[in-house]
Amino acid sequence: MSEQIKTLRDSAAMRWTALLLLALAMFCSYIFMDILSPIKDLMQETRGWDSTAFGTMQGSEVFLNVFVFFLIFAGIILDKMGVRFTALLSAAVMLVGAVIKWYAVSDAFIGSGLEVWFTNHLNYIPVFDELGVSPFYEGMPASAKLAASGFMIFGCGVEMAGITVSRGIVKWFKGREMALAMGSEMALARLGVATCMIFSPFFAKLGGQVDVSRSVAFGVVLLCIALMMTIVYFFMDKKLDAQTGEAEEKDDPFKVSDLGKILTDSGFWLVALLCVLYYSAIFPFQKYAVNMLQCNLSLTEPASDSFWASSTVTIVQYVIMLVVAAAGFASNFQKRKAAQYGLLTLSVVALVTYCYMGYMRQSAESIFAVFPLLAVLITPILGSYVDHKGKAASMLVLGSLLLIACHLTFAFVLPMFKGSAVGGIAVAYITILVLGASFSLVPASLWPSVPKLVDAKVIGSAYALIFWIQNIGLWLFPLLIGKVLDKTNPGVTDPTQFDYTAPLVMLASLGVLALILGLVLKVVDRKKGIGLEEPNIKA
Repeated sequence: MSEQIKTLRDSAAMRWTALLLLALAMFCSYIFMDILSPIKDLMQETRGWDSTAFGTMQGSEVFLNVFVFFLIFAGIILDKMGVRFTALLSAAVMLVGAVIKWYAVSDAFIGSGLEVWFTNHLNYIPVFDELGVSPFYEGMPASAKLAASGFMIFGCGVEMAGITVSRGIVKWFKGREMALAMGSEMALARLGVATCMIFSPFFAKLGGQVDVSRSVAFGVVLLCIALMMTIVYFFMDKKLDAQTGEAEEKDDPFKVSDLGKILTDSGFWLVALLCVLYYSAIFPFQKYAVNMLQCNLSLTEPASDSFWASSTVTIVQYVIMLVVAAAGFASNFQKRKAAQYGLLTLSVVALVTYCYMGYMRQSAESIFAVFPLLAVLITPILGSYVDHKGKAASMLVLGSLLLIACHLTFAFVLPMFKGSAVGGIAVAYITILVLGASFSLVPASLWPSVPKLVDAKVIGSAYALIFWIQNIGLWLFPLLIGKVLDKTNPGVTDPTQFDYTAPLVMLASLGVLALILGLVLKVVDRKKGIGLEEPNIKA
């Protein structure tokens, strides 16, 4: 190698280690984010949460970020205090919120004085109730209110972590393989979704006795590990600054005029609005996807004494999932064709094996767990393509088309196969995999485009603004899906008998709007020369 290594980021091993630490922390946070999603039916049965209560609690995650503008402050903190301080702060905040949510769904909360207080209070929030945006409502179960309070705090931490990770990757990879790094980080982090879908029901039903608090406790333990990861990253980042002479904490002070420059840029707004539409059609859907499958598939539980009903099969299936992800991901980095195709073959065989096991288990949560697997395989490919070839805006358009097709398939095609045990699950698997693949187009193309739109000094604030706008959708749509479900399913008490057509059509319409904005973005990029279609790595 002719290139001399002068700093940690000049070493490929060290900058990818830094990325791994950030990605593993996000992996843990993604698990907790959806920890109750695969057990929506159990929350209704054991805690009395109907769809409105469940949706209100799920939407509360981003309430403080949106309505108290915490994300804007997080961006300012990031620009002023730097990546490592903000990373530690976000990990600590996530952990505090997670512990509160765990207590809310635990048996210890039932019958406590705190339950009485939450039952009698927070039924009316001045101003917020008048505006129709209150995170609570009269009649909402006390456990859901306290869980929502903890989830709000967690949400502040996880969204702060999101913008911090993006800024950290820019710091370590600018001028190098940045889109590949961002795509790889999101691919690993999204394995958290699959892990959640597999293990949340596993812990809730462990030992044959249902206890939903065990699932949340599992997430809390992982967030403790995430905090440890950020501490290790703290020292790596500090050493890098010492080597380069950079001092993020002493950047130019934040100015309102800098924010004005971002807000008056049409390209920025197109990216931000595209982001809120696209993510609103994915993340809220994840929170209801398992229940949607339970309602649209003919699933028959295996005999309680069979291998497919045992706890062992959960572990085996998860190991196979890791083989799918690891082999598929590693295939992107092989220089020898034989090694690349060998790993791809292993990944495909493992994926087919996983799908077969999901079918035999007749488990909606293990079926939906394939969601991120194709994304893990193709996100690095897409990121590398954007780095070397460009076409980021075109990828966003393609992602929107796939998004529309998938939600309409769930709404109208999947119910047609409800009587077919094999056909329904096959349609579900294919659609879920394609939806996951479409989702991978966003981190690989959208996030690396932001540095092309704003000054480096205010990148943290730019990401914060995009996340804030995105969070409006992430607050609104879990709530809307829950309300629409209750309104379109009057009198339905069985949580596996809901009709999901209306919510799915609503989500598909977001994809249509995203498609229109993506096409407009391409026109603006061509006229203004923003460079979204150009490669990140210049020859």
